Amino acid sequence: MADRSLLCMKWGTLYGPDYVNVLARAARAHVTGPLRVVCLTDDAAGLDPDIEAHPIPDIGFAPGNWRGGGWPKLSVFAPDLRGLTGRALFVDLDSMIVGPLDAMFEGDGLIAIGGGRDWRRGRTPAKPDLLTGVFAFDIGGEAQIVEAFRADPEGAQAAFGYEQRFVERHVRAWRPWPPGWVISFKRHLRRPVGLDRILPPRRPPAGTRIVAFHGEPRPKALAAPDARWGEFPHYGRGPVAWVRDYFEAYGSPAPGQAGGSGGYPKAAKSGA
Repeated sequence: MADRSLLCMKWGTLYGPDYVNVLARAARAHVTGPLRVVCLTDDAAGLDPDIEAHPIPDIGFAPGNWRGGGWPKLSVFAPDLRGLTGRALFVDLDSMIVGPLDAMFEGDGLIAIGGGRDWRRGRTPAKPDLLTGVFAFDIGGEAQIVEAFRADPEGAQAAFGYEQRFVERHVRAWRPWPPGWVISFKRHLRRPVGLDRILPPRRPPAGTRIVAFHGEPRPKALAAPDARWGEFPHYGRGPVAWVRDYFEAYGSPAPGQAGGSGGYPKAAKSGA
């Protein structure tokens, strides 16, 4: 079996080490056989000892420019990624791993979320946009992406705005995940405006591997016992049972308890 690595990235203060730890524990619970969990980060404090922590590779872009667009993600395409080999699955920290991952390491080339209007409506897009919340790739196999960025970082930021648009332009080829493997909390599980104040979010349907949370709310906000989460015009009240159970299962303490990998904070806005 080829080497398999789950990659995540943490910089700034938006996500604490608890998000990395819970993601790593959930990943190991949904994989058979060996799995390396690697976090590229500017602060490894508080990470579980079985998580490999490495500095974020230099791509010629100062940390002061990291706040907008997710540009540090491009560093995973470096030709020599901290000595890693084989197949990697990159997962954003604001994600929940809820189904088996073995098949997500299979294949070759870049496999990513295929976003777009149809995906947001729960259908397979005819012409999907590449989204980088969850993607698999061969380590070192798309080095031209980071090399193109290093040639003109400021120009890339000005022209593309977000790193996923840059990846889509410079990747050799890519394909989307099979329908239903990666779904959006906002688009597929949250109730429509008005009903979201009455009915809890739907549970992920059978076959879901990963639930992607992009923007507000963050997943742990839905587990807080007294949370009011969301942004206008969507609002909800926690806890959401299946989200609470997830964080309890993978290491966060029960409400009101100390220890573990972090409690259930109220939803809060903060920069990366």
